[in-house]
Amino acid sequence: MIETDILIIGAGIAGSAAAIKSSKNGANTILIDRKSELGTPKRCAEGIPESKMKKLELEINPRWITQKITAARIVSPDNTAATFYTQDLKTPETGYILERKVFDKHLTMQAIRNGTKTYLRTEPTKIERIDKDNIIVTLKQENKTFQIKTHIIIAADGPESLIARKFGLNTQTKLENMETGIQFEMTNLPLTNSNSIDFYFGDYAPGGYAWIFPKGDDIANVGLEILPHLAKKSAYEYLNDFIELCPEVKDGQIVEINAGGNPVGGIIHEVITDNLLVVGDAAGCINPVTGGGIDTGIESGYEAGLTAAKAIKDKDYSKNNLKEYEEFIDKGMRMKFKKVLKIKKFINESTDDELNNYAKIMQETSVENVSLQGILKALLKKSPKTLFKLRKLI
Repeated sequence: MIETDILIIGAGIAGSAAAIKSSKNGANTILIDRKSELGTPKRCAEGIPESKMKKLELEINPRWITQKITAARIVSPDNTAATFYTQDLKTPETGYILERKVFDKHLTMQAIRNGTKTYLRTEPTKIERIDKDNIIVTLKQENKTFQIKTHIIIAADGPESLIARKFGLNTQTKLENMETGIQFEMTNLPLTNSNSIDFYFGDYAPGGYAWIFPKGDDIANVGLEILPHLAKKSAYEYLNDFIELCPEVKDGQIVEINAGGNPVGGIIHEVITDNLLVVGDAAGCINPVTGGGIDTGIESGYEAGLTAAKAIKDKDYSKNNLKEYEEFIDKGMRMKFKKVLKIKKFINESTDDELNNYAKIMQETSVENVSLQGILKALLKKSPKTLFKLRKLI
């Protein structure tokens, strides 16, 4: 029997971020993951704004930065494109494309340096409460079985968390809120601007969008996400069709394929209960429009780690003493995502002609920052009559 204060299940970015903070703040922490290599498979376009990196206190390391981004291009169904350059914004914003296979390990290594113990190729087979202060988790690693006794579990085991379900929380995602995504990492691409991230809306990807995120002069992540109930074919077919129609990528070669589901329905109903906190994708910390979850995953992990470490010092692992994390999620993400869900509905209900018109307006519009709200505010200011229904969403 191994004893610890906190057991984190899932060593993705959210779980590792939680371990960084919990171990740094004095809690004995164990981090486990069923994979043999962290950061794989990547289900992510790997982009993050520089401002988010500063907020998360992430020092830029060239080992896990593949490209600096200084522009964003939004393309409508008829190929009308609106491009926003960093130097033209009222609030300049640059971004970076990460190498997740290196970045994820970087976070885990930082947790280890803080005192976290890590077990790979390890997964729970049984979780049982022995009293109000202690949980025993039975784990399998290779051909051996062992147990960990812990006061708190942080569930970082991905969408529709099985760990949270074992504690009685509802983590099920409605079918209409589960996007299907697929991405090719491609090379030999004649990219027009390798410092620009491109977003394609409309029939390219029903319910979602297609993207090109450059990782070098002729390398990019090319992918899309769709809502299956709005689609007429598979995500794989949509992506192949997009590549055939897009001059920048149609002659490229695939070096990696990643696919998976992405819950975009907002934060799950409950993110805490006695002895448990839920973080990252497991908690639904994913932007419903962009599908992005790097920054929100790390944010949720940081806060959960801090809250759990405080509970260990208090020797009180009850739901009531974990509410600081719940309040952070409610104020920082839940309310924001509810508004973003309305924006997603607005985009999905827009016709191709309307999307083309929005793109034309954006070509003539000055925005303060390249964020969803920033772009919508600029659109509304430029054409209040056309976009009257946006008023309630901003």
